[in-house]
Amino acid sequence: MIEISGIKAILTDIEGTTSSISFVHDVLFPYARAHLRDYVRENELAVGGILNEVRALENNPNLSTEDIIGIFISWIDTDRKITPLKSLQGMIWKAGYETGAFKGHIYDDAADALQNWFDKGLKIYIYSSGSVTAQKLIYGYSERGDITPLLSGYFDTTTGPKLEANSYSKIVNSMGFPPVQILFLSDHTGEIDAAHAAGYQAILIDREAQQPKDTRYNVVTDFSSIRLREKVA
Repeated sequence: MIEISGIKAILTDIEGTTSSISFVHDVLFPYARAHLRDYVRENELAVGGILNEVRALENNPNLSTEDIIGIFISWIDTDRKITPLKSLQGMIWKAGYETGAFKGHIYDDAADALQNWFDKGLKIYIYSSGSVTAQKLIYGYSERGDITPLLSGYFDTTTGPKLEANSYSKIVNSMGFPPVQILFLSDHTGEIDAAHAAGYQAILIDREAQQPKDTRYNVVTDFSSIRLREKVA
């Protein structure tokens, strides 16, 4: 059990933290790849702006829709994190969520903790490498129902890289809380380091219990092991 006092806001990662990494990599990514070709063909007008972004990135205004589909597939297969691809994936995932092809995974302990912290008046924010649209979908269509009413805001890599302290400083400015009153939760030690450097309090979520016992981090295996206490005057 980790006890921390004086917290006014929670900033949490998604993959490996509130939600399973395998859901993203084994469900969402393959679904987008499998449906990308048909989705673009059937919604060419709706995705026209995204297609033009690819033409601009490739410096080739003459690329056909089929050419761009091939580029998207190659980007997926090489794990490229490019804005038009993220935008298109978000649109495809939205269709999948809405048709009930899958629901967003969230660990029960994370869902329970978020509800508890919300009930106590804490502000809860998300910071993930996935787009804000994708973040809203995973929580809006979660296995526990729509839990977006618990969340006060979302941040993605348009704010900045998750391994850089400056990104967390920008988030502080958006939240309006001093960093010492913000608790950051993540399964990535590099992100914990960056948040610490920005003045946050932070806890490493180690669901597989892989961290050595002498680690310098505050570590828990799930959210139920986090206790937030009122600050003693």
